[in-house]
Amino acid sequence: MQRIALILEFLLLFVGLPLGYRFAPVRIPALPVLWVITAYALWQLMRDARFDRGRLWNIGALPGRVGLILAIFVVVAVVIWLGVRRFAPELEWGFVRSHPGFWAIVMVAYPVLSVYPQGIIYRAFFFERYGAFFPSRWAMILASAAAFAFMHLIFRNWLAVGLTFAGGLLFAWRYAETGSLATSSFEHALYGCWLFTVGLGQYFYHGMIATVGSALKR
Repeated sequence: MQRIALILEFLLLFVGLPLGYRFAPVRIPALPVLWVITAYALWQLMRDARFDRGRLWNIGALPGRVGLILAIFVVVAVVIWLGVRRFAPELEWGFVRSHPGFWAIVMVAYPVLSVYPQGIIYRAFFFERYGAFFPSRWAMILASAAAFAFMHLIFRNWLAVGLTFAGGLLFAWRYAETGSLATSSFEHALYGCWLFTVGLGQYFYHGMIATVGSALKR
């Protein structure tokens, strides 16, 4: 009975909700929905006596890996920048140029309000809650990345889905390897902030930046 309940929960959270949001006739702000799901995930984690609460942060794992994380990031960031420059030069640095003040706010707020909540849901909660469904570590990492990418259907473009699947593999692997949500979220924040900076942010929000940006122009 418990297994059936977990399967239904999984289908609701990671299939039903993204699809319902994607095809809803009215657009709802994405962040409040994310925070509600995060609150539910945290509640379940705190109720689980087997869960090591230290995994929700564990900043001690970051210093020993920050060099490798930054090295990989620099290579990927250059590739992404060259791709934007080659295929969508009109987007290059667009957010920074048009709204530098708001860009600075996003650089600070995005890791706290979006990245870490996503890490709770798609890494800490996902790994702990559904570990029995995916017996190998790589199966779990793949499933986490697939769920993470599927959620990005709400942004109604395939670039977001493709990039977040690749990123999801890296972030899930980092969490599995370190047991540190702080380390995984640091890496996630690097890539997310870079996408906003280099000009691809419009593929990863639901109209929020455009709306605020228009208001700032007035």
